[in-house]
Amino acid sequence: MLRNYFKIALRHLQKNKLYTLINLLGLATGITGCLLIGIYIWHELSYDRMHDKGDRIVRVTWEYNFGDAETKTAMTGTRVGPEFSRRFPETEAYVRLLKYPRVLALEDKMFEEKNFLYADSTFFSVFSFPLLEGSPATALDGPDKLVITQAMARKYFGDQSPVGKSLKVGGQKDFLITGIAADVPENSQIQFDFVVSFSNLRASKEEKWSEANYVTYLLLNDKASIEPLQAKIENYMKEVNREELKLEGNNYMTYHLEPLTEVHLHAQQDGFEPNSNITYIYVLAAVALLILLIACVNYTNLSTAQSAGRSAEIGMRKVLGAGKRDIFYQFISEAFLLSLIAVVVALLIALMLLPHFNQLAGKELQREVLVAPYTLLALVVLSVLVAFLAGAYPAFVLSSGKVIRILKSGFSFTGAAGLRQALIVFQFSISIFLIIATIVILQQLAYLQSKELGYNKNQVLVLPMDYAMLEQYDQLKAALAAVPGVISAGGAYEEPTHIDWSDGLTSGEDGKRITVNALPVDEDLVNTLGLEIIAGEPYTLGDIQQADPLKWGDTLRYTYMLNEAAVKALGWTPEEAVGKRVAKGREGIVRAVVKDFHFRPLHEPIAPLVIFMDKRLTVNLFLKINSENTAATLNNLAQTWKERVAHRPFEYQFLDENYAALYKAEQSMAGVFTTFSTVAILLACLGLFALTAYAMVRRTKEIGIRKVLGATVADILTLVSKDFIKLVIIAIFIATPLALFAVHRWLESFTYKIDVEWWVFIAASLLTLLIAVVTICLQALKTALNNPVKNLRTE
Repeated sequence: MLRNYFKIALRHLQKNKLYTLINLLGLATGITGCLLIGIYIWHELSYDRMHDKGDRIVRVTWEYNFGDAETKTAMTGTRVGPEFSRRFPETEAYVRLLKYPRVLALEDKMFEEKNFLYADSTFFSVFSFPLLEGSPATALDGPDKLVITQAMARKYFGDQSPVGKSLKVGGQKDFLITGIAADVPENSQIQFDFVVSFSNLRASKEEKWSEANYVTYLLLNDKASIEPLQAKIENYMKEVNREELKLEGNNYMTYHLEPLTEVHLHAQQDGFEPNSNITYIYVLAAVALLILLIACVNYTNLSTAQSAGRSAEIGMRKVLGAGKRDIFYQFISEAFLLSLIAVVVALLIALMLLPHFNQLAGKELQREVLVAPYTLLALVVLSVLVAFLAGAYPAFVLSSGKVIRILKSGFSFTGAAGLRQALIVFQFSISIFLIIATIVILQQLAYLQSKELGYNKNQVLVLPMDYAMLEQYDQLKAALAAVPGVISAGGAYEEPTHIDWSDGLTSGEDGKRITVNALPVDEDLVNTLGLEIIAGEPYTLGDIQQADPLKWGDTLRYTYMLNEAAVKALGWTPEEAVGKRVAKGREGIVRAVVKDFHFRPLHEPIAPLVIFMDKRLTVNLFLKINSENTAATLNNLAQTWKERVAHRPFEYQFLDENYAALYKAEQSMAGVFTTFSTVAILLACLGLFALTAYAMVRRTKEIGIRKVLGATVADILTLVSKDFIKLVIIAIFIATPLALFAVHRWLESFTYKIDVEWWVFIAASLLTLLIAVVTICLQALKTALNNPVKNLRTE
């Protein structure tokens, strides 16, 4: 019997090739969208879940207030891990991590490696990064030991085993390779190519609550102890604040625990890479579901529209003894067969489109994921779900008709037209909603890229500095600045795109203390980045000499520049601030006030900032170059670099590209959202095209009579399209307020954002109407242009 159902279903699909093709194309497209979005969501949800002890690992974040505002950061001092491990029995182990670029060399090979990690010896015992060679317990138990990944082993040693061999790090020290780790999966926040012991850092020799430059993880004895341990930490830190740190009033510091598996999607503080957002996952899941629903709606609409043409078939089956259940199974088998074919087609399309989807989403998803057993099982379940979702209603209604009525007057059922109209409204409501959301997302991203930041990020090269280069800093900087095409050069500790250094600043006037971000610079940084001084003067020769540690030693004094936010927090005007005495560890005068600039992502407001001169802390050298003949400038810089910096390769970044990387999650979201919003509107139009085609077939005789009576082509097009256009207009009124609410909620996550303008809704509505009209007219025009005599004869 089952075989017979599918044989008849296949015959029907072959007989109605146009509608079969439209249904197949619609369902395959919807399932492809679901499949690609589904593996993207799975990838995001799987972050950091590869660790065997992952449910017991927590990240420690730092919260503090040193006088004016609460600050939270994912960085901690060196004391947190050891102290909590000693103090609280719930803590089984701790790991402190620091990622810092280093230059590695092997004979004539030399590379700057950005994924170079300093970690405590417990690293491979706490985290489940498998070692292909070496022991997790001893791989990092000495300061001269190094673990490298499989990819780096091939890069430096080819097919030879590197264990027992050495690599030179930083041009100074040889490290013995004691282990080879499997390449780190992409869905891990902790990305590394090289790991050495944390004991190599000078900071490891002393435990400090402050100087927060490290990420600390705790391994707990039991995952249920997170909340009790959090309460203990808060009580303990109150004691530390009072007894050890002598903090008074609103000043305090404490720590919070975040489950490792929740950091990527739920944490506010970024880790080693920018976090994503669980909201984006919900949105993409909704888009996938809506695309699938649109495809199912197309099938339901066409099935009910075609029902009248199958009245004789249904009547004869009932006369010959087929029951309601038999008819239902026949029609649901057609839906299941079509759904199964659509799933196979969708899988093939997804395999072909995956590289393009990866580029769009900024991921490296593998084809193996699409053919994994759990994916194939999910597709089978999805095909059954789609078959019942799309085919159950038509199958139920078609099997419920009375045989006498069907044979006498043909098949029809009350509410079919109303259902089709409701489904069309539903489809276009979704499409209009997605169009509006897409426009707003793209506008916000364009705003983020074009907003005036307060500094010049274009045509600025970022070059790394190290301790060896600092010994000849002035000479190197002068040589690079003299290269043709270089306009100016300046150095700083961090890039202006993301200043993390947090500190305290005390007024010498009234002792008021505020929390600030801090940026050590050289004398030319302000000019190179185009920071605007609104009060005071640039650094002078005296400032430079006074900040020379070789000349002044421990008696050197800093000269400070404050931004407007810092001046306001201290209760001064910019003019009043110039010449005032302030202290950040060392006392100095305020030389100038710079106009506020954005040194954090635009999700956050501009915070108080202090700029101070200390060339010893330079980590990045910035070169402002001419936009003309950039290639020649880079070649000349590379040659100068090679002559003066023999111990590291010439590698650079552009500041504007680093700024764009801050919004990686939003850019991926926009790309995926835009693509699948387009898919949704095309699916809706595909369904409208099919329904128009069916309406033209059903109304061929009517249109012929109207043309004989003098109706023009325009009259026919108006007659056919007006009912559909009314439905699209209803959809516009439904979708617009929903879209307005949704985009306002999304924009709330940004401190600096666009205003949603009225024209966005008008443009989305007109675009949808235009697409609908073109879709209807393309199909209706063919029938309207036919010879009415031929129409009446063939009818």
